[in-house]
Amino acid sequence: MQSSSAESCDNSEIDLQSLVRSLWYRKWLVLSVMLLSILTASLYAYTAKPVYEAKLFLIQPTANDIANINYGRTQESGLEPLKANTIYQVFLQALDSESLRQDFFHNVYLPSLPDKTREASQGELYLRFSKSLSVKLPTKDTGDRAVVVMENGNPDEALSWAQAYVDHASTMAKAEVYKDVSSESAVRARNLLQRIESLREVSRKLRQDSVTKLREALRVAEAIGLETPPIIMGSPAVELAGSMDGQVLYMRGSKALKAEIENLEQRESDDPFSTDLRKLQSNYSFYKELELNRPDISVYRQDGVALHPDSPIKPKRTLIVVLGLMLGLMVGVGVALVFYLLDKKRSPSRPLI
Repeated sequence: MQSSSAESCDNSEIDLQSLVRSLWYRKWLVLSVMLLSILTASLYAYTAKPVYEAKLFLIQPTANDIANINYGRTQESGLEPLKANTIYQVFLQALDSESLRQDFFHNVYLPSLPDKTREASQGELYLRFSKSLSVKLPTKDTGDRAVVVMENGNPDEALSWAQAYVDHASTMAKAEVYKDVSSESAVRARNLLQRIESLREVSRKLRQDSVTKLREALRVAEAIGLETPPIIMGSPAVELAGSMDGQVLYMRGSKALKAEIENLEQRESDDPFSTDLRKLQSNYSFYKELELNRPDISVYRQDGVALHPDSPIKPKRTLIVVLGLMLGLMVGVGVALVFYLLDKKRSPSRPLI
């Protein structure tokens, strides 16, 4: 049993020595494969088109940046002031939206491509564009900071595209904010307009009721031949003059009643005689102005200055050459092992080199 173990160890040692001798014998093959791999990797590393990366860091706007949108939004007006964080969230949603990507792809990315390249599949081109654009939204670790990364073979174009993409997102976010603010103001303006129309209708009907009452009083005054109000001495006259409406309205006399009826019928507007109408109209004009208002606001701030990408991020030449060396070494050793195994299979009893 012990002799069998010793024989197995001797065979393993012989095989290992034989393998090492075989690899050493074919060292030039290994070196040739490794050199070819290094040359191929170097050729790719120094001829591949460089890719530049532009980064923009974005943070939440300040209260001063959105102050104009809060004009008129007070507790008295019933409109709550908008917060910077709320507007920034609208911007972040636009920044990471698929609709913005597609809009930028069709209006900016595609027109920049050569005509021959644009003939390729739209899906393939969009996939290529999506790989060149990266949007990193804020996390717990980064606070409120978002990052937009754009890759391009032209460093100037990479930077301008990154800024253009952020500008597109800003425009989209502002439009959404304006839409919400306008809708809220429009609802309040519409409610006020309904109250104004209702108040005008009530005033019109009250004027018609007054004309009806005066006509009835006129018929009574004409029936009794009363043209002018009677003069009654003493305190009862004061009481009568002060309550000359309703059933005793005819006591004004037919001349006064006819003049008042004519005046009411010729009245062009009841607005000056409608209680609270002017206040409602003022409020309506205020909300209508807010509905149409498009103040200049900033939905984000840029954190720092956008640096011009001077050094390409791809290809990483040193890493490519090192990987080429390692791959060449592994392939060379693998080829040498294949020859070793073939020789061993053909001549199992002969020492292998």
